[in-house]
Amino acid sequence: MKSYEKSAAAVAALTEEQYRVTQENGTERPGTGELLNNKEPGIYVDLVSGEPLFASSDKYESGCGWPSFTKPIENNHVSELRDNTHGMTRTEVRSTHGDSHLGHVFPDGPADRGGLRYCINSASLRFVHRDDMTAEGYGDYLDQVEER
Repeated sequence: MKSYEKSAAAVAALTEEQYRVTQENGTERPGTGELLNNKEPGIYVDLVSGEPLFASSDKYESGCGWPSFTKPIENNHVSELRDNTHGMTRTEVRSTHGDSHLGHVFPDGPADRGGLRYCINSASLRFVHRDDMTAEGYGDYLDQVEER
């Protein structure tokens, strides 16, 4: 089984925006993320550790301004923590092994798909296209990604 971890080299390679979001719990401006409108088949992995987080088959248009997913690709790759910042109580989502801030999860997603909306910053993700998944070591997740 592939192992995932946070490394100093991976953190050093982050852009200023990626660092602000993943390491300083930042949020990109709504509607600005490069993966917001991505409709290609594949998976979204943690930019720091490479751990698989979300599948394109679970991505949907929520209208919130950030990529939204109905569930993680594997629950053990996502940690949920109570977040009381900004005068509200929310559930923060972090990658388990990379400890990257990803975004938040809300209970207003599609009811027929579990009712959750994982609202995730593009700046915390790297997209791996279905065609590249096997070569990059993510072939075990092909069954969770729709065909073209």
